[in-house]
This record gives sequence, C-alpha cells and structure tokens, in this order.
Amino acid sequence: MSALMDQLPALLGVLVGTGGTILATLIADRSRWQRQQAARWDERRLQAYVEFANAVKEVHTYALRIANLNALRHGVDREHALARMEEADIRRTKTWESVLLLGDAASITAAREWRAAVTDIARYARGMTSAGFELAAGLGHANETRDRFYQAARASLGIRGSAVPQSDWLAGKLDIPAQQDA
Repeated sequence: MSALMDQLPALLGVLVGTGGTILATLIADRSRWQRQQAARWDERRLQAYVEFANAVKEVHTYALRIANLNALRHGVDREHALARMEEADIRRTKTWESVLLLGDAASITAAREWRAAVTDIARYARGMTSAGFELAAGLGHANETRDRFYQAARASLGIRGSAVPQSDWLAGKLDIPAQQDA
C-alpha cells in the first residue's frame, strides 16, 4: 500500500495532464470548427450580396436604357429591352432570397431600399409610375440606396475601411434627356 501511496502523486499528475490535454484539444477543435463555419458562411454571404447587387444593377441598367429610349424615341427595339429587363428582374427576385437568408438586418434593410428604388425606375421605364415621379430624382435615390447597401454589406462581412460612395460621382454623370410628350 505504501508503494501505491508513493506513486499516487505521479498517477494524479498523469491523469490531470491527460485530462488537460483532452480538454485543450477539444477547445482548439471547437474553435477551429467555429472559425471554419464563420468563413464558410461569410463566403456564402459575400456570394449572395454580389449576385443580388449584380441582378439589381442589371435591372437598373435596362430600366435606364428603356427610359432613355422612351425620351429619345430611338428606333431601338424597346420590346427586346423590356424582355431583357424582365429576365433580370427574375434573377433579382431569386437572389433576394439568398440575401434574406444570409444577410444581417442592416444589409437586408439597405438591400430592400435599393431594390425598391430600382423598382421605381423600372416602373417608370414601363410607363407605370405616378405623375410625380422624376427620373433624375429616382436615379439619385437609387444611387444613394446602393451606397447604403454596399456600406451595410461591407460591415456585415467585416471588411475594413469604408466604402467609397458612388452616388455623388454618378450624379455628375447623369445625362437624362428631357421627357418628350407623345
């Protein structure tokens, strides 16, 4: 019994060391798994934001082209442009679901505002807006909401540095012809 008592401190040391090693390994593995999961979801969130932004921008671009066609009365195929805008609108609707699923509250709110502003421009292009809608003001609003979406998305992804707002720069680039009466 005396030999066992002499060995007890060493045996306890081995048990405590083994337990500590197992605990440290479990903590390290859990931490590594959490980092991998966070990186995985950040990649998917980035993909959702990029696909949504591309789809909204595509609708915006077609709507602006159609609005300019309406104003200029060019011989360009308006129906073809409207069909392309509708296809882009379907992509925008599909990508919106990913933003809803993966985005944080600020990004979803900003995305919703940008989507609504571009929808107003698309309605104008289709000739479906109220009499008070002005294209230049609508474009300015869409550009401002776009900037807010990018700021929120960057914050959601933990991207350092601030986004460079484009709305002021784009406002100087607007070349919208005056609407002609039919």
